[in-house]
Amino acid sequence: MSALPRRDWRARAVRAMRRGRRGLGLCAVVLLSAAAAAQDADVGRTKATPCLACHGPEGNSPTPLIPVLAGQTARYIYLELRDMKEGRRDVAAMMPFIQGLSKDDMLDLGAFFAGQTPHDTGFKTDPAKVTRGQAKAVETLCTMCHLGGMKGQNEVPRVAGQHHDYVVKQLQDFRAGRRTNDAGTMSSVSKTLSEDDMDALANYLESLD
Repeated sequence: MSALPRRDWRARAVRAMRRGRRGLGLCAVVLLSAAAAAQDADVGRTKATPCLACHGPEGNSPTPLIPVLAGQTARYIYLELRDMKEGRRDVAAMMPFIQGLSKDDMLDLGAFFAGQTPHDTGFKTDPAKVTRGQAKAVETLCTMCHLGGMKGQNEVPRVAGQHHDYVVKQLQDFRAGRRTNDAGTMSSVSKTLSEDDMDALANYLESLD
């Protein structure tokens, strides 16, 4: 599939962001009050025990292809767990763990991991690639959704400090259509990226706290 013209994916990103803002504006009170009642980080800590075998202590994964969950936004974690359970995101290794999760379980897990501190993964970044990746992030308007410092917001994930290999794999999956549970923005942007672009972006994200 050919890449979308730059103006097309930028326009799509703006539309997606505006739709998200309208949605939040219409139901913010209901969502926030429900989440506040349901999320319990202390309970989530107990429920997260099976997760730590792969995702590491407090969600700091030691494995390059397994994401760091520490410091991730609570809503993003909840939505990804929900999407996996309902078949919108295919991660076979997760299925034995998520099939029995309730909505409250997912919210509690999100609250727990969101409250943890992400640690340095130990990946040695290439300064030249970091510089190129930063320029590519500006070009592709990453901060429009992921915000300054790439720390994420609401349903948009924190990608600062995320494993290089995991970031590259997700970008490849979006580009190839193996992952489609986004608003269309990542699928569109990823089609404009070369393998070298993805490597550079992943180096840049690894360099952020």
